[in-house]
Amino acid sequence: MENSASSQTRPMLADTGNRFLSLDVFRGLTVCFMIVVNTPGSGAVPFAPLLHAKWHGFTPTDLVFPSFLFAVGNAMSFAMKKYSALGTGAVLTKIAKRTALIFLLGYLMYWFPFFRLDEAGNVTGFPISETRVWGVLQRIGVCYGLASLLVYFFSTRTVIWLSIGFLVGYWLISLGWGDPSDPLSLTGNAVLRLDRFLVGDAHLYHGEGVAFDPERLLSTLPAIVNVIIGYYAGQYVQRAGKNYESVAKLLLAGAALIFLALCWNMVFPINKKLWTSSFVLVTTGLDLVILASLMYGIEIRNWKRANWPQFFVIPGKNPLFIYLLSELVVIILYMVPAGGGQSAFDWIGIHVFQGLVPGAFGSLLFALTFMLFCWSVGWLLDRRRIYVRV
Repeated sequence: MENSASSQTRPMLADTGNRFLSLDVFRGLTVCFMIVVNTPGSGAVPFAPLLHAKWHGFTPTDLVFPSFLFAVGNAMSFAMKKYSALGTGAVLTKIAKRTALIFLLGYLMYWFPFFRLDEAGNVTGFPISETRVWGVLQRIGVCYGLASLLVYFFSTRTVIWLSIGFLVGYWLISLGWGDPSDPLSLTGNAVLRLDRFLVGDAHLYHGEGVAFDPERLLSTLPAIVNVIIGYYAGQYVQRAGKNYESVAKLLLAGAALIFLALCWNMVFPINKKLWTSSFVLVTTGLDLVILASLMYGIEIRNWKRANWPQFFVIPGKNPLFIYLLSELVVIILYMVPAGGGQSAFDWIGIHVFQGLVPGAFGSLLFALTFMLFCWSVGWLLDRRRIYVRV
């Protein structure tokens, strides 16, 4: 990760002089919403749309992570143009370094702070044998790396057929290798079986009450398609330009993907935690509709005169840094004791925000306040022209 004082050398970040403002707003909007849904305040259950679907089904929150992957694909469509001037060896080195660094940052984030307190209050090291291997940044890194290789080495037609193969193949694997009695259940799905075989229960996420990781190896296969569709959407926008025809075609493509997703949902349910193929289609379809709507409002109708798009452009200039910041601050707040057996995170949520506005509104107020804190850091970095890229 490095700092740059120039916005002209950031292939993964915003450059509104050479790029479509709607793409930058889309990325910043995704980062802001991701922070809001990831950090609800303690003491109350958030509003239902701000929670993930318990299993099969879909909520607005389920759109956040795939939209981040879609935005990574958008950014790739600009970066890959610069790669055409480089040799294959240099391109592979850049892709490999970025993939490894994003994966490592995610792994270290879950391992942080590298120690823990035992029951007696003594500090002990957090063993590597119990660290979570897969996670959000790890999936982003792997999906970016594999998608970059595909679009660099293969023709568009080949990549499209491979993407279809990923989605159909994942469907067949899920049904064929899972528990015959219920291959799509929490404990009987095929990808969990593979994870247990490869890394064991200790390296998996336990937030579901059992060893189960929603960002795991096999389900990363269909997630690559989210990046690929984002890539070709960005490439199309650059080629076709800012006009009504571009908006109409993006809307039609999005509607077609949503229709296919709803059809596929009847036999392969939409499920974020399994990252089913129908989930890929419905999320990329919605992303295309959102992107088209932003293009219509910002690029064609010129709503940017109100200057509201700039609010979302700012976090979009340092997306991975702001995401990491939000996660690490929460971890630190959970580590800090605040009396009564509560962490600082819980104490603030319960005694401050729930004291001001009880219930789900207090939870939302905490989340929005925390998002604005992270946004303010992004604003300070932007003021100093510091852009952290991976």
